[in-house]
Amino acid sequence: MKHFNRIYHCQGEKNLPCILKVIKMVMTAGIDLGSTYTKIAVVKDDELVGYGIGPTGAYPDKTAEKLLDKAMADAGLKRAELGYIVSTGYGRRIMSIANEVISEISANAQGARWVGSEAGVVHTIVDIGGQDTKVISLDDDLQIRNFKMNDKCAAGTGRFLEVMAKTLKIELSDLGDVSLKSKKYIEIDSTCVVFAKSEINSLIAKGHHKTDIVAAIHRSVAQRLALMVRAVGLEEVVFFDGGPARNVGMRKALEDELNVKLYVPKNPQIVTSIGAAILARKKLEEQDNGH
Repeated sequence: MKHFNRIYHCQGEKNLPCILKVIKMVMTAGIDLGSTYTKIAVVKDDELVGYGIGPTGAYPDKTAEKLLDKAMADAGLKRAELGYIVSTGYGRRIMSIANEVISEISANAQGARWVGSEAGVVHTIVDIGGQDTKVISLDDDLQIRNFKMNDKCAAGTGRFLEVMAKTLKIELSDLGDVSLKSKKYIEIDSTCVVFAKSEINSLIAKGHHKTDIVAAIHRSVAQRLALMVRAVGLEEVVFFDGGPARNVGMRKALEDELNVKLYVPKNPQIVTSIGAAILARKKLEEQDNGH
């Protein structure tokens, strides 16, 4: 679907005819359907104009439809104005409204480089999802040099942090602030969710303060992530995204472990969906050029 704005450009005397310039306006959407949350991004030319985030639930296709409609409505736009939709993520292949599917590695890389451009050239991406964790290494031309993914175990994922928060009876959104109040260094050895829960209960029984336990949880996750980062190669700028990137305690623990300053975007959850929307525009342009 093609959209055009007509701009009349006049030069010289008032009675001279105006030159009609027709400029193509492209609007695309990216859907990142995760196992826990679905994220939507709408991009018009080189600008993010709308987005939506919500629990994936039992009917992910319907969830994506509602989020997309809301994102478009919030931006004062209509679904009919969309030129192309690309889906990515855990459930990308079940999106009936998508024109095409792409891997979340490609979408995340594209989104991180675009969102993080103000910090410089992004070379390393750390993405923590609900059920998996990814580390991606990029060269100067946005080509993926290497990547590592943990999708077999909950350790180091958003799910791990969620279970630990419930075990400690602390709101997930409060974990970061609680960890920053820690005054005593302790360690958690277990990375398995089941064993970590048992270890935390043991630490509580021994009288350790929750603030110190939460800080230890963040260090444990950061240490696991650092191993993945070093395996693919650490090079700045290091970009940190995914829901847990909003957690100040997680950011601090990872920065301490890697000994680098992380770049964290304003809305770290929607980076991959933004990347999908940008790639959707490229796909549309390729079609228009006959490729």
